[in-house]
Amino acid sequence: MRLLKWRPSKLGLIARRNRQEIIAAGLTRRELLKMGLISASGYLVSKGGLSAWASGGISTLASPPTAPFTEELVIPRVAQPTVLSPAPAEAPIAGEVARGNHLFWNSRPPQKAYELVAQPIQHRFHAQLPLNSAWGWGGTVPGPTFHARYGEPITVRMRNALPAIAQHTGFGRPEVSTHLHNLHNASASDGFPADFYETGLFKDHHYLNMYAGFTLPEFAPLGDPREALGTLWYHDHRVDFTAQNTYRGLSGFYLLFDALDSGDERDPNPVALRLPSGEFDVPLQIVDRVFDQDGQLLFDLFNLDGIIGDKFIVNGKIQPFFRVARRKYRFRLLNSGPSRFYEFFLSNGASFTHIANDGNLLPAPVAAQSVRLAVAERVDVIIDFSNYAIGDKIYLENRLEQVDGRGPTGNILPPGQGNMVLEFRVDRDAPDPSRVPAALRELPPVDTTAAAVTRVWDFGRSQGAWTVNNAFFDANVIRARPRQDTAEIWVLRNTSGGWSHPIHIHFEEFQVITLDGAPPTLRNAGRKDVLELGRANGSEARVFLRFRDMKGRYVMHCHNTVHEDHAMMIRWDIV
Repeated sequence: MRLLKWRPSKLGLIARRNRQEIIAAGLTRRELLKMGLISASGYLVSKGGLSAWASGGISTLASPPTAPFTEELVIPRVAQPTVLSPAPAEAPIAGEVARGNHLFWNSRPPQKAYELVAQPIQHRFHAQLPLNSAWGWGGTVPGPTFHARYGEPITVRMRNALPAIAQHTGFGRPEVSTHLHNLHNASASDGFPADFYETGLFKDHHYLNMYAGFTLPEFAPLGDPREALGTLWYHDHRVDFTAQNTYRGLSGFYLLFDALDSGDERDPNPVALRLPSGEFDVPLQIVDRVFDQDGQLLFDLFNLDGIIGDKFIVNGKIQPFFRVARRKYRFRLLNSGPSRFYEFFLSNGASFTHIANDGNLLPAPVAAQSVRLAVAERVDVIIDFSNYAIGDKIYLENRLEQVDGRGPTGNILPPGQGNMVLEFRVDRDAPDPSRVPAALRELPPVDTTAAAVTRVWDFGRSQGAWTVNNAFFDANVIRARPRQDTAEIWVLRNTSGGWSHPIHIHFEEFQVITLDGAPPTLRNAGRKDVLELGRANGSEARVFLRFRDMKGRYVMHCHNTVHEDHAMMIRWDIV
């Protein structure tokens, strides 16, 4: 797909100056439309149920007041299989966008099929705010949650039913490319940012749901179970518009289960962990947003540092409450951005039982007073409410100070001075057959001597925007060519001076060797797909990663999605 050449110097200019200087910058009407800076009718600030802000001063605005803990937490519905017509196939079918043939289609055919439709919806974030013109997969924000199993491939048809470009209003771009973060999967179904498509079209994604290493003789036919993921999520990845399109709502959870983490707390299988399950296994998508004086979602198109909101939203509701029973719960915490980092505490000082990072179970559970999440990170925790009294209220509190898009200041606020994000209301008793065993999932070994190559990646800043190794993203330029079934060491280094960067590598999890010269702490232990590079210039991580089973094109990028869109991302191909 041909893309307009990204113009960082002009974007840096227009991010800071007025309408006359935008015109003087020489951007064409088509470029301005493509970048979302004017509407089809030519207005710089478009208004259609939500706002695109042009002042660059969004951080000085305050959303309308809303009463906390008056909205009940919404649990996203579970996606249900369907019969697709026309039936999916190895090669693209009529009405489908161009793509490569699905790998392993004949040897690992889909056992179930699903359809998700990206569509405009009217969503109410809080009873004291008006309806907002959001975008939702499957008609909700967030979209439905997938329950999938290892060894059971599925096909998901992603259909774009957003408004046509000529009818589009507000921020965002009604073109989609959906990334399942971070399934070990073929490139054609990964959601490459430049593989976006317009309304009226669809794309079939073939999700293999296989452990990494499934083509290697020692792990055939399903792969290495030590490589299992549990908590994944899907989101729009349209190049240049990921931040805006996900801000409008295009994301959801994808949960994977296997014999060990089976999703059944009563599982009689002796290998099953029997972690809390069913209604006691709760995904929590946490975002921050800002609203204009009319109560409409507001996005600062001219902010290249990162968007920080003053309303904290869990599963689509502002500061909701959740009724809990006196028993154990598994909570899957996801920070879906766009730019804020969190460090969560329980308001009463109790500990979490920390069981997973980025969807990957730890070798053993760990008691933790807090859990920290950069953008796109996930943490699974167990909270045991069995010792509380009915009527007790406990709060999930973010105490990590962050005042702008640069990243956290480094300060942890005192108890009670952070942001209360979610209220737990203990209101009943319930049986609890679940358990938290002393051992969870074994880690695969790391043999750094097996690394064929060491590559260095500097995440920097130039002309007011974002670079990797002093270059902006170009979907047609391949920046690395690791060979299939090899391993490498990648050195991720912050050279931007004063900004934090959550770095995400597609395709396979990595393991951290060192972070700023020291072994990884609990937060970066285990297998990861996102790593926070701290604000200090020269902050550096060394990570070990493998490239098994498949060839194809993938990306690495900063998951502060504002940085990603402007244009801190590279393409790399497995060859």
